[in-house]
Amino acid sequence: MNEQHHTPSAQHGSGPAPSGSGAPRRRRRRGGRGNGGQAAGVAQGTAQTTRGSAQTPGSNGQTPRGNGQGPRGNGQTSRTGTQPDRGAGQATRRPRGTGGPQRNGTDRQTPVAATTAPAAAAPATKAPATTVTPLPGATTFAELGVPAYLLAPLTASGAVVPFPIQADSLPSSLGGRDVLGRGRTGSGKTIAFALPLVARLHGARSRPHQPRGLVLLPTRELAMQVERTVKPLAAAAGLTTTTVFGGVGFGAQQDALRAGVDIVIACPGRLEDLIARGACKLDRIEVTVLDEADHMADLGFLPGVRRILRATPRDGQRLLFSATLDKGIAVLADDFLTDPAVHQVDEADTPVSTMEHHVFTVDAEQRGQIIRELASGTGRRILFARTKYGAKRWAGTLRKAGIDAVELHGNLAQGARERNLAAFSSGEARVLVATDIAARGIHVDDVELVVHLEPPAEHKAYVHRSGRTARAGSNGTVITLMLPEQADEVRKLLRSAGITATTARIRPGDPAIRKLAG
Repeated sequence: MNEQHHTPSAQHGSGPAPSGSGAPRRRRRRGGRGNGGQAAGVAQGTAQTTRGSAQTPGSNGQTPRGNGQGPRGNGQTSRTGTQPDRGAGQATRRPRGTGGPQRNGTDRQTPVAATTAPAAAAPATKAPATTVTPLPGATTFAELGVPAYLLAPLTASGAVVPFPIQADSLPSSLGGRDVLGRGRTGSGKTIAFALPLVARLHGARSRPHQPRGLVLLPTRELAMQVERTVKPLAAAAGLTTTTVFGGVGFGAQQDALRAGVDIVIACPGRLEDLIARGACKLDRIEVTVLDEADHMADLGFLPGVRRILRATPRDGQRLLFSATLDKGIAVLADDFLTDPAVHQVDEADTPVSTMEHHVFTVDAEQRGQIIRELASGTGRRILFARTKYGAKRWAGTLRKAGIDAVELHGNLAQGARERNLAAFSSGEARVLVATDIAARGIHVDDVELVVHLEPPAEHKAYVHRSGRTARAGSNGTVITLMLPEQADEVRKLLRSAGITATTARIRPGDPAIRKLAG
C-alpha cells in the first residue's frame, strides 16, 4: 500500500489572520505548563512507541466489527441543526481517556514488530503525552477499528495490510484522541490520518462556507496527492473534498466552499486568503490534520498555521504528523494538542536498509556524459538539481539526447507541473529532473534510482531526496555525483546522515553505470 505525496513550491498568501479566537489557544490542563512540555519530552524520547519495519500479514478471513469504530469520548458529533454552533471561543474541550479504543476492558494497540519503550516520568505539573498498550495479533484494518464502509475503498487502493504508523496510531485516532505521529515521508501517514478524519465526519453534512474537516500541508503537489487518497474514502462515507492552494484562480475553490464541502485540503497561505475574503470559516471544524509539519516550518508557514489553529474550535481533534520534532514542531504540538497519543515508526534521518548508496567521483568535463548515461536506463528514476535553472537545463539536455525526461520546479505553471508529474507517474516519461523543494512531496511507485546531480546542501536534504526510492520495503539505489574537490564536503554530508556509501572513480562507459543504472 502506498500513499502519495508530491511537492515543489507552495503559495503562501499574505492575507489577514483568520477570524476566530485571536488570543493564543489555552486549554485547561492538569496542573501548570511545566518546563519541557509534553511534545518537547517526546523529542527527547519520552513516552514514545518505536516500531520496526517488519510486518506480518493478517488473515484474509477477518470480519469487520459492526461500524468498526472505537469509542470517542463524547461520541461523534452530528451537525443536523439540533446542536448549537461551536465558535472558536465558545467550545470546551471534550473529555478524553488516557488510552486508545477499549476492547473487552483492555487498552490495546496493534503491534507490527513493535517494542514499547517504558514511559519516562513526566513533570508533575504537566499532563504527559501517553502511549497506548499494544493490541496483540491485530493485523487488518478491520481489527484496528476501521469502519466497514471504508474497507472496500482501502482494498481497491491496494491497502490490505496496515503499515506500522497506521497500525500504531489508528486505535488512538479512531478513538478520538489527539495524535502526534512521527515517521519519514512514505511511511503511510496519509492513510493513517485519512481514515479517522473520514470516520469522524461520517453521518452529517457541512454548511456553506463551513467545512468540518481540515488538512494543512505545505505544497500544491502534496495537496493533490493527499486528495487522491482521501477522496475515495470520503466518497464512501458520503463526504466531499476540495483542494485549496495558490497559483490558480479563486473561483473553483470559492465555489466548492459555497456548496458546503466537507473536507478542505489546504496550503496555509491560500486558506488565509479565502478566510479574509469571507469564503471560508473554521468555526465548525471537527478534525484538523497537520501533514509534513516540519516542511511547513522549513517554508516559514508556522505563524499562519498557528493563526489557523486558533480559529478552529478548541474541542476539535488534532492530528499532527511530522518527520521530525525540531524547528518549532514540538512547541506547536505542545500548544495545540491535548494529551496526544505519540506514535513513531522511525526517525526521519534513519537510513533505509533496502537502499544502496554510491558516490561517483567524476571529472567536470565528463560529468555531462555520465549524467546522460545514468538517465538512459530502462527504469523510472529521479535526478535532483540544486536550482530551478539546473532542473530545466538538464531536462532539456536529456530530451535532446532522446531521453524522455520532464522537469519539476517552482517556476512551472500549475498546469505544466501537473502534466509533467502525470507523465512521470504513468511511465510516459521515465526521468524526472526536480529541485530540492520538490523532494519532500514526490511519491511515485517503483522509482528504482535517485541521482544527486551535485551534493545536496545539507544532510536532511540528502535523506529526503533519497527517500523517493526504496519505499515501503522496496529496493532502491542512490548515486551522488561529486567532483574531486568536493570529497570533504560529501564525507561530512554522509557522516551527518548516518550513511555508508561505496565510492568509486567513474568515467563514461564504466560498467558500474550500467550495473547500477540499468
